[in-house]
Amino acid sequence: MSEPLLRVWNLTKEFPLTGGLFGRQTGSVHAVDGVDFHVDRGETLGLVGESGCGKSTTGRCVLRLIEPTSGNIHFEGKNVRSLDAGELRRLRRDIQIIFQDPYASLDPRMNVGAIVGEALIIHQLTKTKRQFEERVVDLLETVGLQADHMGRYPNEFSGGQRQRIGIARALAVEPKLIICDEPVSALDVSIQAQVINLLEDLQQKFGLAYLFIAHDLAVVEHISQRIAVMYLGRIVEMAAARELYVSPRHPYTEALLSAVPIPDPKVKRQRIRLAGEVPSPINPPSGCHFHTRCPIAQPQCSAEVPPLKQSADGHWVACHFR
Repeated sequence: MSEPLLRVWNLTKEFPLTGGLFGRQTGSVHAVDGVDFHVDRGETLGLVGESGCGKSTTGRCVLRLIEPTSGNIHFEGKNVRSLDAGELRRLRRDIQIIFQDPYASLDPRMNVGAIVGEALIIHQLTKTKRQFEERVVDLLETVGLQADHMGRYPNEFSGGQRQRIGIARALAVEPKLIICDEPVSALDVSIQAQVINLLEDLQQKFGLAYLFIAHDLAVVEHISQRIAVMYLGRIVEMAAARELYVSPRHPYTEALLSAVPIPDPKVKRQRIRLAGEVPSPINPPSGCHFHTRCPIAQPQCSAEVPPLKQSADGHWVACHFR
C-alpha cells in the first residue's frame, strides 16, 4: 500500500491549568490522549464525537495552530513537528483549514477580494495585479459566488455565503488536504446540504483529501469514506462509513447512532440512554475513559486502557469485550 497523505500516531495535547498568587500549574486538561489515524489521498476521514471530546484540538494540532504536547504527525512522509517557521509556511500551502464559525473567521475590515487573495500574496502565487484579480474571481466562481462580490465586505453576506468565502480562501493555495472544522454546524439545514455538496464537488474536481470534523453523524455519513469516533480525547472506534453505521462495535458508538433520527416512521430504533455525564478532561477516569457510563463495563475496564485493535477488515475498536 502507498504511504498515507497524513499519518498521526500517539498524538497528545494537554493544556496547563494555573492558579494561586504566582500562577503555578495546578493541573492540566487532557484534550487529546494518544490519538492514531491516517488520511489517504483523495479520501474523507470523518472525526465525530460529543462537544469537548478533542476533535477540533486534534485538527489544529495537525496544522500546528496548536503545538502538540507529544506524538507524531507526518504529512507526505515529512515530520510536521520538526519543521521550522519557513518550512511550516510552505507546508500550509498543502494543508488548509475551514473554520466552524463563518461569522468569526472572516476579518470584517477586509473585503472579499483581500480575504480570498491574502494567501496568494503571502505565498507569492501571482505576479501582477491582473493575475491576482483573475485568480480571485476564478476562486469565487468555483465556490458559487460572483465576480462582483470581490469588493463587498463579510457583513453583506449570509452565513452560507460566508462559508463559501472561507472555502475559496482555503482553495487559493491549491492544497492537498483541508481540515474541515465543523464547517456546517453554524448553518441552517438547507444551507448545510449545499455546502456539503460543494465540498464533494471540489473533492472530485481537485482530488482533495478532507479531515472532516463534526458532531452530526448524518452529515459525516454522507461525506466520509471512513469514520473515527472520539470520546474524551481518545479514538474508540474507526471503520468504513457504511460498516460503522450498519455494524457499530463500541458501546459509545452504538449509543450515538441510536440517537440519530430515522426519516422512515415505520422503522423503529431502540434508544440507548447513557448514565451520568461526560467526565471532566481535567481528571479523566482511569482505564477506559468510557467505563463510568458503559452498560457492559467490567472491573478490567477501570484498570486497563483498551488498545485500539483491529476486530475485522478495516474495523478498529478500543474495547476489552468487543
